[in-house]
Amino acid sequence: MQLTDSDKAMLDGEEGPAVAAAMDLLVRYGRALDAERLCDVRNVAGTMTQPSPVKARLVREGGWDKAYSVINLDCDDALEIPDMRVPTCQLQQSFGPDSVGIAPYPKELIELQSDAESFYGRKGVNILATCTPYQVGNIPVRGEHVAWMESSAVVYANSVLGARTNCEGGASTGSASLTGRIPCWGNHHPENRYGTHLIEARTPVEGPLDWGMLGYFAGGLVQEERPVVTGELKQPDLLDLKHFGAAAASSGGVEIYHLPGVTPEAPTTEAAFGGAAVPEAVPYGERERRSVYEDLNSQGDCTDVDFVLLGCPHASLDQVRDTAQLLDGKRLHSGTQLWLMVPRALRTTADRNGWTEIIERAGGRVLTDSCPAMSRSAPPGTKVFATDSAKQAHYLPAILGIEAWFGTLEDCVSAAVTGRWKGDLR
Repeated sequence: MQLTDSDKAMLDGEEGPAVAAAMDLLVRYGRALDAERLCDVRNVAGTMTQPSPVKARLVREGGWDKAYSVINLDCDDALEIPDMRVPTCQLQQSFGPDSVGIAPYPKELIELQSDAESFYGRKGVNILATCTPYQVGNIPVRGEHVAWMESSAVVYANSVLGARTNCEGGASTGSASLTGRIPCWGNHHPENRYGTHLIEARTPVEGPLDWGMLGYFAGGLVQEERPVVTGELKQPDLLDLKHFGAAAASSGGVEIYHLPGVTPEAPTTEAAFGGAAVPEAVPYGERERRSVYEDLNSQGDCTDVDFVLLGCPHASLDQVRDTAQLLDGKRLHSGTQLWLMVPRALRTTADRNGWTEIIERAGGRVLTDSCPAMSRSAPPGTKVFATDSAKQAHYLPAILGIEAWFGTLEDCVSAAVTGRWKGDLR
């Protein structure tokens, strides 16, 4: 690898042993990827505060310095961790204090997480605690190299914002935070960002349900490649693109997609393919739409719904408002719980707008920082859940061993109020 003088100085320990360990990891990582060099990053989204039994043991052995050294630097020594070199945020983590008595999540891990937040906050980590950092102020600009984790955040950063990142891990982001460097490979190179497949929507796509299903179809088709989508697409908003990207990253491994005339690097279909020949379009019609819906709903037989999960990726303010409007004046079924997962920063706004009060008056809960998939925790006794998220319908049955129903926000709120699933594709 071609290292700059600054890289070599960090590797040689001129900025301390923790930075040297971080640079050593990045050099090993880059060589494994056959990267020729490192590139500058000034925006890192990673995980430092997420609690676990392993992290609790490491903290007992050597404090949070030890935990960061082992998990985020791949180093067995308890190195003194300096302040973050570049702006860094914490992504979603485990349930926060607002879940105590609601989510069956160990209180000691919540306390461990709070202790971690204090430590890393002093080190310069911005505790956003959300899988949607772009909803609460972390918005990189087009062309900016960043180092982000979390598949739905990565695909949004690349596709909607035009930033450049691969789907990084805890060690690479931990090292990037201390050095401002990351291996320059994959999505950091313009030639690796052009489309590979063309999908033509031949049935109208409008609203989060249909955008999520189209994303699920696209990911299943292209896997880790790069879809370009055209056709009968109504103008998407943040919520639509959030659901599309999250679903595409779940059924496949999509890290970047293009919607000509919408996403920043695809003013035209030709531009999305970088001037290369445009491939023959794969159709997405009513038959494919029905097939995706049936696939996502193939994990449920019982129509008695114990649990309704909304907000994956974390809900936008529009989703919180719409949920409140649907629940206004109603009560949840006695055997059904509803959790709406939001970034804590947006929970504050929802509180001020009166939406949280309406949802909680109906019996629902507005929870922050995490989700049942991340924390592996759902209401006790849950056997069947309903969600408006293709991503959660894909993952949660395998993680928690429960049945799933997928539908619109209206379908899910109806299930929460009646206790039964009545959704269907319209």
